[in-house]
Amino acid sequence: MSRTMIQAVVTMNQLQNKLDLIGHNLANSGTTGYKSRNTEFSSLLYQQINNMNNQIEQEQRQTPNGIRVGSGARLGTINIDLSVGSRTVTTRALDTALIGENYLYQVEVTEGGQSEVQYTRDGAFYLNPLTNNNNLLMLTTKDGYPVLGTTGPIIIPDGFDHIHIEQNGQVVITNGPETNVVGQIAVVEANRPRLLEAVGQNFFKLPDLDQLNLNFEEIIQPVGTSDHVLESGALENSNVDYSKQMTDLIMMQRAYQFNARTITMSDQMSGLISQLR
Repeated sequence: MSRTMIQAVVTMNQLQNKLDLIGHNLANSGTTGYKSRNTEFSSLLYQQINNMNNQIEQEQRQTPNGIRVGSGARLGTINIDLSVGSRTVTTRALDTALIGENYLYQVEVTEGGQSEVQYTRDGAFYLNPLTNNNNLLMLTTKDGYPVLGTTGPIIIPDGFDHIHIEQNGQVVITNGPETNVVGQIAVVEANRPRLLEAVGQNFFKLPDLDQLNLNFEEIIQPVGTSDHVLESGALENSNVDYSKQMTDLIMMQRAYQFNARTITMSDQMSGLISQLR
């Protein structure tokens, strides 16, 4: 296989990954609180061939001197765009939308018997009964994972007349003339959002901090409990830019076709050379 064909095959593989990512963004354009993923390409190892001997021509060139023979391209990084999406008013008491760009809800996710804190922008919450006490309810995500408050999962006694969530995250229930605050949603802010890793189900988690030599406080910080952190009775829409995704999709498809055509032409030329021998 020629060097040209190797370059095209390697690049096509990475372009397919980019196409898959675009498809994932488009498929989640209607997902509440979904954050678009963006990618950056980088060059693989290349060889610099300096074949410029004329000094005048070198000075007049607008591009780097010589010829660079590369090995193709790869996806350099996948970045999460945490910019705030538009909001839709639902008037549902347990629907919330975060105000700040890098604000996140904390969710306790249990998988394989192991529990860890993950993060999300999806503010569609529900009440589920505790397994060991039907008289108590817990604030959860749509998948049943506990939403964490300032003191842990938010537990609510059953039998109330009305419930609503304040702008600072306080969960308030009304029972007759009596009003009680039963918990407060612990909203945090990601100082370095690019370090967050998408883990599916619209959740993010932290990377291995020991490997990166970072402290938890360098990435995640709590938001003040008296601040206006969310809007109640509303949901944040996905921030996927549909027109940009479609433009990127067309560009990636064209690049994929060009590389496929390169392989075809290289194969045809090799066949002609073989016939001339």
